[in-house]
Amino acid sequence: MSTIYHLKELQAKGYEYDPYSDYLTGEFNGRKVCIKVQTVNNNVWRICVIDSEFSDEANIKILFNNLFYQFMNNDKYVLADGEILTDDDDISYEMMVNNKRYQAVFGFADKSINGYVWYMIGGNYGEYLISIFYENLDNAATGDEL
Repeated sequence: MSTIYHLKELQAKGYEYDPYSDYLTGEFNGRKVCIKVQTVNNNVWRICVIDSEFSDEANIKILFNNLFYQFMNNDKYVLADGEILTDDDDISYEMMVNNKRYQAVFGFADKSINGYVWYMIGGNYGEYLISIFYENLDNAATGDEL
């Protein structure tokens, strides 16, 4: 299906298209977000859902862990990699000094779906956000065009 079809499908769910930035805005899982549809040869291979508002370190840990539990408790997904964050995790230090990446990866329980859902913490010292990526590996770039 074309990118235009998927944009219209998301717009029908209430997301608004911003032609200047080429993404959708709206609410997803209780958060204000921007949604970017990424394609390869006009086939959707990734949908990015990115928080529109920054959070401090304490709140980003809560958001990260809430997402972790939501995915873990959803029968559509199985944990592939990741763990909850603890009070001992110093996100600011680890991201800035050690370039640590805080993420969790979930596969689909339905093995006929070749893809992943993963999310990560992004941002800079004191201002963080969560990005969620829904990937369809059947539509990913393979290097054939190189």
